[in-house]
Amino acid sequence: MPTVTAVVGSADGLHARPAGLIADAADELDADVTIGLPGDEPVDAASALLIMTLGAGKGDTVEVAGDDEAAVAAIVALVEKDLDA
Repeated sequence: MPTVTAVVGSADGLHARPAGLIADAADELDADVTIGLPGDEPVDAASALLIMTLGAGKGDTVEVAGDDEAAVAAIVALVEKDLDA
């Protein structure tokens, strides 16, 4: 399962708006993708609520994993983008 490390780019971290955008994108993918803090249990990237429970702030490192490299790359790109802008 490919795992990619990403740095949270949103100014206020993975709060409601960025988490919602990431979850919506993950839900549209034809693959299961997880996101989590290193060393912690990952959560389903298609759930905004679960993403928010991570408590990841701007500059924090998260791990994105899944069976489909393109799906993982798509979620990594969103995590690293400032979705508050």
